[in-house]
Amino acid sequence: MNAAEHRDLAKRIRLHVLKMVRDGGSSHVGSAFSMAELLAVLYGSVLQVDPGQPGMADRDRLVLSKGHGCSALYAVLAERGFFPVEWLDTFCLDGGKLAGHATHSGVPGVEVSTGSLGHGLSIATGMALAAKRDARPYRVFAVLSDGECDEGSTWEPALFAPHHRLDNLVTVVDYNKIQSLGRVEQVIDLEPFADKWRSFGWHVREIDGHDVEEIEDVLASVPARTDKPTCVIAHTIKGKGVSFMEDKLLWHYRSPQGDEFEAALAELEGSE
Repeated sequence: MNAAEHRDLAKRIRLHVLKMVRDGGSSHVGSAFSMAELLAVLYGSVLQVDPGQPGMADRDRLVLSKGHGCSALYAVLAERGFFPVEWLDTFCLDGGKLAGHATHSGVPGVEVSTGSLGHGLSIATGMALAAKRDARPYRVFAVLSDGECDEGSTWEPALFAPHHRLDNLVTVVDYNKIQSLGRVEQVIDLEPFADKWRSFGWHVREIDGHDVEEIEDVLASVPARTDKPTCVIAHTIKGKGVSFMEDKLLWHYRSPQGDEFEAALAELEGSE
């Protein structure tokens, strides 16, 4: 995909998410919107995966540690052909195929069920270690929220991965600066964030998480350093794409209904 196609895919992801969350009476629209470009580039150009063979042995793996934002993951998987787009209509509904937190059960393309924050990087690190020990070529990408970087369970694999020289592991932190109950700097300040990862032995890049060219430039080159895992800190905006949602704590848990839904839909449909 080229840059224009990545941007168009990110737009379609947001449109799907908005409708899914509205219809399911769900939430986390802000968390899903902030990583739309990241997922668009990953699934559009970076990940070596095959929708026709989702269990291919040497496929790249993506673990969405921030499983509460799974509506965006489901949307990009449907857009890329892993399962019918019509499945998105069942999101977060009783008897539906797509649960409100990421689930791998019966959902092609989802590697592991997630949503208990702080666990995803450990799982991804185990996958990367297995690949190294089995001499397999696949890479493992873990997409984290900034809020879960408050948790010690995130920093245990952050120590483990450099020790074992897992250069096939890439952590992408969706650093939108807002977590469930407040701004990150108010809850537990992560800064100096990049320096923390570097001090643990990671190769670190900081990017604009909405600039598709910059995202592709960085992620297409991994592993960036031999014998080191890579951490990509993606500076993003919660609720990106809808002006009244952007950088607002309200849209962590709020469901877009009625006039709010219509206003958001009109803004997204009118965006380029």
